[in-house]
This record gives sequence, structure tokens and C-alpha cells, in this order.
Amino acid sequence: MLNKTPVAKKPVVKKAVVKVAAKKPVSKAVPSLVYANDSQSFWVSDGQILNSLVALEAALTSMDKEVFSHHVSKDKNDFAGWVDAVLKDGECAKSLKGVKTAKTAALAVKKCLKKYQV
Repeated sequence: MLNKTPVAKKPVVKKAVVKVAAKKPVSKAVPSLVYANDSQSFWVSDGQILNSLVALEAALTSMDKEVFSHHVSKDKNDFAGWVDAVLKDGECAKSLKGVKTAKTAALAVKKCLKKYQV
């Protein structure tokens, strides 16, 4: 009779699955859009009254060259001054200082609006 000695089986090692929690994205505080009160609103020479960057961008999109030139020249930029002093957005005011047309001003304001919760 053959004597079979039992062969020890190697234990099955199960690999532990380590669950790693996904990193939560760091949320940056989204600034609120500033709205000027009636006394600090921007009065455009064509009669429009603007109270925010949203209103400024809309007005610039369809603004006549003559109206734009009334507020922006090589020596002054009423829009940049108002955005800085009233709407408290120095970064947007800085980007408006170098514009030469209403179209480029509208694009600059549109870019600035991306940081706000609109």
C-alpha cells in the first residue's frame, strides 16, 4: 500500500484592497458681483445707466464709436475709473485701461466676468 503523505497546500493570500478617498477639489471663494447703487451708477453719454460689469459688457457690445470716444481717450478712461472706484475690481479696471475700441473693452469685461458667480 502506498502511503501518501498529505502535501501541505500553500495558503491563498488575498490581497487587501485599499480604498483611497478621492481628494476634494479645493474650492476658491467665488466673489460676488458688485452692483452700484443709483448714485454711483455709470451714466453713459447716450442715456444708459449702468450698475454692474454685466450691464457694462452689454452696453459696450452695442456702443457707438462716438459714445465710446466720449468716455475713453488717450488721456482718460471713464469706464476703468468707475470699475476701479465703484465696483472695486482693480484687475478689470487695469485690463480696461489699454483698450481702444468698445469691442475690445467688451471682450475685456467678458473675460473679467468669468471669475464672478453670475
